[in-house]
Amino acid sequence: MPVRLHHIVIDAHDLPALAQFWADALGWSVLSAREREVIVGPSLDAPVGLCLMPAGQTQKTVKNRVHLDLTTTDGDREAEIERLVGLGATRVDVGQGSDVDWVVMADPEGNEFCVVRPKAQLVG
Repeated sequence: MPVRLHHIVIDAHDLPALAQFWADALGWSVLSAREREVIVGPSLDAPVGLCLMPAGQTQKTVKNRVHLDLTTTDGDREAEIERLVGLGATRVDVGQGSDVDWVVMADPEGNEFCVVRPKAQLVG
């Protein structure tokens, strides 16, 4: 059997705060909170979750090489983007240009993610 994705790991300076941001953003829960590891997911038996680990003293200085793409199911992307801004996210420019149909954002610690069209509009 091949390996499977278990957690997406995000380095953080304030683990509890960033974990709560992602839990609120995704409608998930903080499933486990330890000093050096906080797990966020939809449920304990979910196939994939987020794991927040200490970033150490390093500060983020360049664009992420890997990022999350988030989408909506109802097509009300702008309202969802505004909700994320209310949670502490910001819109960012990583050189994507004005002709793209996704919105690049950053979580409260500067980790980029995108809000894309609903999946039904992306494939096919």
